[in-house]
Amino acid sequence: MKIAIIGSRRYENKKKIKDFIFKLKNEYGTDTIIVSGGCKDGADKYAKKYALELGLQYEEYPPFHEVHNLYCPLPSSRYGKDYSVKYFFARNKIIAGTSDIIVGFIPDGVEGRGTMNTINYAKKLNKKYVIIS
Repeated sequence: MKIAIIGSRRYENKKKIKDFIFKLKNEYGTDTIIVSGGCKDGADKYAKKYALELGLQYEEYPPFHEVHNLYCPLPSSRYGKDYSVKYFFARNKIIAGTSDIIVGFIPDGVEGRGTMNTINYAKKLNKKYVIIS
C-alpha cells in the first residue's frame, strides 16, 4: 500500500503525523510505503522522519529543480534543472499518480495550495484522499 503524506510547510503537529503513520504500519504492515514531496518543513518533513523511524519504506518526489536523492525512484537525469514553479505541479501529479491514498495535513486557517493541487489530481484520478487538520 502506497500512502502519500503531504501537507503545508506550516503543519507542525508532529504527534498527529507520527500517530497516523503508526496506525498505517499496524493496519497495512511493513510493506507500507510512505510517499512524500520531500519538503524540509512541515508535513513532508515529519512524514519522512516517522516513516523511517518506524521502519517503513519511503519514497520521495522532490521538484525537478532540486537534487536527486536516494529516496527518489525516478531517474537522476530528471533532476538538477533550472528553477521553475511548474516542477512543483509536476511533482504533485506524480505523487497523486503513484499513491493509492493521498493524505493532506493542513492546519486550520491555512490555505494549503500545493496540498490542494495534489488532492485535486487525486480526485481526477479517482484516488482515495483525506484532509486532516
